Amino acid sequence: QVQLVESGGGLVQAGGSLRLSCAVSGISTSIKTIGWYRQAPGKQRELVAAIGPGGSTNYADSVKDRFTISRDILKNMVDLQMNSLKPEDTAVYYCNVKVGWNYYWGQGTQVTVSS
Repeated sequence: QVQLVESGGGLVQAGGSLRLSCAVSGISTSIKTIGWYRQAPGKQRELVAAIGPGGSTNYADSVKDRFTISRDILKNMVDLQMNSLKPEDTAVYYCNVKVGWNYYWGQGTQVTVSS
């Protein structure tokens, strides 16, 4: 069974950094695209960053040059390093994988950036 567990969220001041981790079980991160999404109150869930099986990455324009997604295949984890955080980055962050017709999500981790 595929499971994803996020960790690393918290409260940080604007300009600060956080590192989120997504522990994946039931599927190898080396063969699937893993995405980090976020959802702010009253807003739709949006893609923040994703990493493909070959290591290719893509980012939302709003986080380019500030966030970095990376993968540890041995640990089967995908991290999101977030630098220069802004209040508008405040959201619940989720990791995601699509397997066949199914989308799997973690429980989410709250990131709050104070101004």
